[in-house]
Amino acid sequence: MADPIDRLIHAIETASIPRSDVFDAGVVLDATVPNWRFTVEGATAVESELAGWYADPGRFEEMRRVDLPSGALVEFVLSWEENGEPHLCHQVHILEARDGRITRDTAFCGGRWGAALMAEMAEA
Repeated sequence: MADPIDRLIHAIETASIPRSDVFDAGVVLDATVPNWRFTVEGATAVESELAGWYADPGRFEEMRRVDLPSGALVEFVLSWEENGEPHLCHQVHILEARDGRITRDTAFCGGRWGAALMAEMAEA
């Protein structure tokens, strides 16, 4: 895949971020997660952070991609199994790319939801 955003989507789904070779050396991850915001800089550091987020192969339950002049906005619901328990997450990534590499990822994550929390949300 030539498109860096398609390569990142594939790496998320297959839990292969460290082997994706998709990030520019100076990439910046600006992440907002439940009750916290932080920044990570550099390809190795961003790969390490995202490898933790997507440590297990998953499946996109929902996916929406909106192409932008500098990259794309990608919204998804990802499901995976972790230690025998189903999990879900809902995220939005505003991705900027240049010369075949992702240069910035502004990410918004609603958190990781295990089976008990998913059941509680289904009842609500």
